[in-house]
Amino acid sequence: MDNRSTVEVQNQLFMHFGSVSLHRMYGLEVLKNSREAWEPPLESAFKLNFDAAVFSKVNRSGVEAIICNYKGEIMVAMSARGPVVHSSEEGELLACRKAIKFGIDAGFSRLVIEGDNVNVIKAISSQAANLSLLGNVVEDIKHLIRGLQWVSISHIRRSRNKVTHVSATR
Repeated sequence: MDNRSTVEVQNQLFMHFGSVSLHRMYGLEVLKNSREAWEPPLESAFKLNFDAAVFSKVNRSGVEAIICNYKGEIMVAMSARGPVVHSSEEGELLACRKAIKFGIDAGFSRLVIEGDNVNVIKAISSQAANLSLLGNVVEDIKHLIRGLQWVSISHIRRSRNKVTHVSATR
């Protein structure tokens, strides 16, 4: 299977399924089915959703993060203007780093981290060193995550990340 068809298969799987799974099928990371409804974190943890928006015409980006408890109550939220970015993946990585720093600064140490960019979630979940152009940002995020008491990292569909997505685009 060539690289292009591999990417096409991964994209088709991604469009059909929701959250990242570490199971392997045919040499690809397979995506596990997820429900559309919001799922609460454990009672002892908090859910951190983040998103970024890229405004290439005005050379800026937007960042949004929301932390909820197991009842779905918003504990804290932040919205900020981000730097000029060259890709949505760069914007999402910077948003992820800013969101995790925000959560730590707000005193949260047990987090379910959710984002809607599958490449970002895979990168920050990987045990391997990231040698890409954005590897320094990925490694910063991993360093922050190692400082948490407990963490779970999940990919979610954009439709389940609407609040942060809409806020980031404002």
